[in-house]
Amino acid sequence: MQYDHDIDLAKNVAGDAIARMQKDGITPDPTNFEVWYTYYSNSHAELKKQIDALIKSKGKLTTMDCHGLHDQFLSERKQQEAYTRASDQIHATLHDVSGLMTNVKEATSEYSDTLSGVTKKIASVKTPQEMEAVMKSVVADTNKMMEHNKKLEAQLDRSAVAMEELRRDLERVRREAMTDGLTSLSNRKSFDEQIARLSKESSASGKIYTLLMLDIDHFKSFNDNYGHQVGDQVLRLVARTLTDGIKGKDIAARYGGEEFVIVLPETNLDHGIVVAESLRKALANKEVINRSNGELLGRITMSVGVAQYYANESVEDLIERADAALYTAKHNGRNQVAAAPTPHERSLATKKQ
Repeated sequence: MQYDHDIDLAKNVAGDAIARMQKDGITPDPTNFEVWYTYYSNSHAELKKQIDALIKSKGKLTTMDCHGLHDQFLSERKQQEAYTRASDQIHATLHDVSGLMTNVKEATSEYSDTLSGVTKKIASVKTPQEMEAVMKSVVADTNKMMEHNKKLEAQLDRSAVAMEELRRDLERVRREAMTDGLTSLSNRKSFDEQIARLSKESSASGKIYTLLMLDIDHFKSFNDNYGHQVGDQVLRLVARTLTDGIKGKDIAARYGGEEFVIVLPETNLDHGIVVAESLRKALANKEVINRSNGELLGRITMSVGVAQYYANESVEDLIERADAALYTAKHNGRNQVAAAPTPHERSLATKKQ
């Protein structure tokens, strides 16, 4: 995101942002700093409105709130700004290439005229000296054309390099816009896009997939007791556990706050439950250590809701079923896995109520 501030104003805004993070106990990482810098610079009305609403309802923001706001408001804008810059660069490069092609056309036409003239000259040559003069002229013009072509080739090579660098930059920006800054998992935006695509493909092909919704048990209490930096450490630990426990085409994403999601393509409910149990046990067996002082903080657990996708089911309904199963796991004592009923079973249960 671009900010049109002079140095004094930028210092003041940065100072306000840092002071606010210190006051609220927010980890002063680049993502959080950008959120608060944007807030105090009044450069994003929607972000400011959302932060003001959260402050009014909660009193202050957490690190998780800031990362969520960054994903929602700033990552997409960064991507759009990068695309705008890329579009400008592409137009400039294409303009240069167009100019080169015009030069080629003109040079080729000129060389063609030269060769036509040589044909006429040869027809009227009467002495060896005249023939030598004509040939020298042809050689000179040919060398000139070859030199011109070398310069053209070099310019085209530079344009090709510029376009390749641009492609890599766009890919990097897109990757960053789809990645959660704290955990390096896919973010909510990426998850929404991937599950929408997978649902469409599954409805067309008849293939199934299963969704896991996972929530860290008692995370708020843990966060309040040990601080947001340790809380962030826990979130990264959970993310690593999930990444290590899946494979192939499986997708792990941070859904928001302390909630995560996993998509298991071509996996039915029973196998999804097996994966969920494996992940739950893997996390429960890990000790949390405060990296700043080596203190053992105990173990953390998570609850998991599992739902299998059914043909033509909306993504919203699938997520709602998985979330309801997660609630059941929480309600039944936490640190466990619960399976969601099928859409038909859920419909029957609703009618009986």
